[in-house]
Amino acid sequence: MRRAFALLLSAAIGLQPAFADGLTPKAKRELAQKNGGVNDDPEYDPATTTRMFRVSTGPSTLPPGQVAARIKDIAQLQSARDNQLVGYGLVIGLAGTGDSLRNSPFTEQSIRAMLENLGIATEGGSARAKNVAAVIVTGNMPPFVQSGARIDIDVSSMGDATSLAGGTLVMTPLKAADGEIYAVGQGSVIVGGFTAQGQAEQLTQGVPTAGRVPNGAIVERSVPAEFDDQGVLTLQLRNPDFSTAIRIADAINDYTSQRFGMRVAAERDARTVQIRRPKNVSAARFYAEIENLVVESDAPARVVIDERTGTIVIGNNVKISRVAISHGTLTVRITEAPKVVQPEPFSKGQTAIEPFTAIEASRPDARVAVLDGPDLETLVSGLNRLGVKPDGIIAILQGIKSAGALQADLVLQ
Repeated sequence: MRRAFALLLSAAIGLQPAFADGLTPKAKRELAQKNGGVNDDPEYDPATTTRMFRVSTGPSTLPPGQVAARIKDIAQLQSARDNQLVGYGLVIGLAGTGDSLRNSPFTEQSIRAMLENLGIATEGGSARAKNVAAVIVTGNMPPFVQSGARIDIDVSSMGDATSLAGGTLVMTPLKAADGEIYAVGQGSVIVGGFTAQGQAEQLTQGVPTAGRVPNGAIVERSVPAEFDDQGVLTLQLRNPDFSTAIRIADAINDYTSQRFGMRVAAERDARTVQIRRPKNVSAARFYAEIENLVVESDAPARVVIDERTGTIVIGNNVKISRVAISHGTLTVRITEAPKVVQPEPFSKGQTAIEPFTAIEASRPDARVAVLDGPDLETLVSGLNRLGVKPDGIIAILQGIKSAGALQADLVLQ
């Protein structure tokens, strides 16, 4: 029994294609047929597809949204996803700004391994090179990319190198999550920052230990994708919102009713809209027709505050109930004015310093204002009338939220 189970498991593993996303829809169907089961994938089972879709018979009566945008700008196909790649390599040709081999022993080991692969014996030698740096190479392989295409890669120092400027990345294999090599990177590293150092001072601008190699990786293996075989297309909203999802479904149904004589889109939740592809049209051509449809997108009322930089972003739908606000900065000034005290004549006294401190407290610009923000323009003008700086506006918005008068979600970063 165990042997039979092991043989069955090994056969199932052998059916899996070697790529980053797992089984393709075609492989799922083949595997289900071999195992004697029924493929219950909703993309290919007509009964499941019928139960899943509850296409509305008419357009919704939602109020207008905030801004008109194309579907391709606010949503993306679920099957059209990137695959992350990572690799370990060496950057050579640095002007003495590479890793110190004493603090980065893995760099020396990598140099020896690379030279041995090139047929150069390094046994017994001691490397003291300062123009080599160990790096981690990362990149994203776009969907539907084929073998031979080029992609951009990022290079980041792994040791104690001070700069990667002027370096060249040596051929580095890039692997995906399944451990297979999908691309090979090589090329000159472009660094945006720089470092200038003297005997007593050092100036660093940007990040000189990280760079980029444009079109630096060649795709060696493509990810198998059967986009044209998909019977159901799934759209995922970049900003989840129920109103936007319904408007997308309505816009697609209005178009397909005139173009194909059927309504094919159905909203699933705030993030997902599923579309049943009509017959006699390819998936690529069908999506190209609907991705340029204009939809009025919506978003919840939200105020985003970054206390570190003092940045405040207020959404268009943010409203404030009528409140009275008193805001004034308390200023305390402490002045030290010590006095020199002289002794009386012939008193055998000593000259001494007597401390004297003056403390003043003031509250400038302390005023009470009535703030009522039925729209964004009124809210901003009311905050400007208070004459406060961004840090004061942050404190005011937090107080308004605590009082229950801010009709929006307050996000602190």
